[in-house]
Amino acid sequence: MESQVRGGTRWKRFAVVMVPSVAATACIGVALAQGALAASFSVSGQSFKVTADKLVGNGFEQYGAIDDGYTLSGQKTAHPVAVSAFKSASISNMCQSVVTPDIPVLGSVSLVLKAGGGGKPVEADNLYIDVDDLGADATFNNIDIGVAAKDANKGPGMKGGKEQSNPYGFAQQADSATLTGVKQTAWATTAGTFKLSGLHMSVQTGTHECY
Repeated sequence: MESQVRGGTRWKRFAVVMVPSVAATACIGVALAQGALAASFSVSGQSFKVTADKLVGNGFEQYGAIDDGYTLSGQKTAHPVAVSAFKSASISNMCQSVVTPDIPVLGSVSLVLKAGGGGKPVEADNLYIDVDDLGADATFNNIDIGVAAKDANKGPGMKGGKEQSNPYGFAQQADSATLTGVKQTAWATTAGTFKLSGLHMSVQTGTHECY
């Protein structure tokens, strides 16, 4: 852990969260063309990779949870994750990728999504990301560490629904968070509104990932 930096706290390679799944992008073209999307995505049994030059989020909180899912063979699985939540976020030069292996005849198939370039970042409201690994440089402003998850009040609140999380478990929160040089793997995300400026999506045979 490094020293305090201008009212925030900076960590190298800090495991927080960001950005949503590519799992449903193939069927959301109309909503994306209109510029906004109410989103609830997950990749059952698969993680997906994300990179971004920069994420700026307001109203941040983070707590632990368990994501239920299924493998590609239909077996039930559970994944421990850190849920990071933002009231609002902007993401510059975002890339997301997910690889589906062992497709008959084709082998592996990769779905790659890019957005938020050209000075027009991706924008999201009430964003929740369930992640198990992330590296970035991060600065947090007015951070509280060690609050109970149920008492965190700077972000949008705990997700609820089918999420398995302890309301009395460890959590942290901050007025804002800025992450640069982001590389992460995640399992699921939800967002109230998700706007992808300059969206480009490609489907390719073989393994093609953001990192």
